[in-house]
Formats: sequence, structure tokens, C-alpha cells
Amino acid sequence: MMLFKQWLVALVAVALLPTAFAVNTTTDAPDAIVRGVSKDVLDIINKNDKDQAKVREQADARMLPLADFNRMTTLAVGRYWKSATPDQQAALTKEFRTMLVRTYLTALTVYKGAQVNVKGTRPGDSADEQTVQTEVSLPGQKPVALDFYFEKTDSGWKVFDIAVEGISFINSHRNQFATVIRKDGIDGLIKQLAAGNANSPAASTAAAKGASK
Repeated sequence: MMLFKQWLVALVAVALLPTAFAVNTTTDAPDAIVRGVSKDVLDIINKNDKDQAKVREQADARMLPLADFNRMTTLAVGRYWKSATPDQQAALTKEFRTMLVRTYLTALTVYKGAQVNVKGTRPGDSADEQTVQTEVSLPGQKPVALDFYFEKTDSGWKVFDIAVEGISFINSHRNQFATVIRKDGIDGLIKQLAAGNANSPAASTAAAKGASK
């Protein structure tokens, strides 16, 4: 339960990252990206916290430019990725991306007032990778260590993993995904992710809003 709460905190921090108008991911350094967007996106969240469908739409639009969802999904699926067909890979990426946004929305309803403090940076495994070390502070709680792993791509810096207290988001999902794939195959994992996304509170809220129009 505590680890789940920490991952919710992490997803709040992810929400603070992606926005097209606050930073330039092509020219700005990763620590500047993390530091520069926090206030602006928190303002957006606070202004729309009564409309989860709108928050999800804006969150999805802002996460798209910064996170490398394809690499995230590839790493999370691990060795099974190469055995997936192109259609299965596309479906996995779509559902993994939706899962991230869904978890992020859950975090928004649980944690408000989170602050992300940049502590420093360290080199990655190559010259095109860099890790931004931060702490997420919540009122009355011990700060949570949170690292963002960036890679430099042709379209700028992209987040490809997050670690909470040293535990990789990608690695933790790789173990879960491998268990499902061994039992039910690639299609079984896609089905499980799709079912979880469809049954989320955010999806239910959006569906209810659409039905009332």
C-alpha cells in the first residue's frame, strides 16, 4: 500500500512535467524542464479539478510531447516485445499510455499541494541520457525521492523512466507484465490493460458526461 501511494505521488510529479508552453524540450536542459513547468501545470490542475474529463484531456495532451511512450512500453514489456506483431505493439503502447494517464488522474484526486524540488542531475548510461534527481514534498509527510530518466532524441529531451525511492516504474511493471504474458500471451496483457482503463473512474466520468450531452 505504501509503495502504491508513492507511485501516486510520482504520477503527480509526472503531471507537473509536460506542457508545451512553459519550456522548450529541444533546447532546455532536463533539470530546467522539471523546474520550469511545475507552477504552470499545477495552476491548470487547480482550475479544472472539478472536471476530470477535461483534466484527462489536457493531461494526455501535455504528456504526449515529453514522455517517450514507445520506449517506456518496449522496456516494460521486455523480451516479449520482439515477439509481438506491429498491431500488438501499437495496442500495447496505446493502453500503456492510457494507464499512465489514468493513474495520474487517480493521483490528482488523492494528492494535492505536492511540490517538486530539484536536487541535482547526474549523467546517464550514455552521453544522450541524464537523470534529474528530485524530491516530492507533501504537507505533513516525509519527502519522497523521485528520479526522472531523460534521453536526448531528435525531437528533444524525453522521459523514459521514473524511479521512486530507487524503484523503477518500468521494472516494476515489467515483472507484472511478464506474469500476464506467460499465462495469457500478448493479447491477454492488452485485454487486461484495456479492461483496467475502461473500468477506471476517469473513464466512467467521461462516459457519463458524454451520455448526458
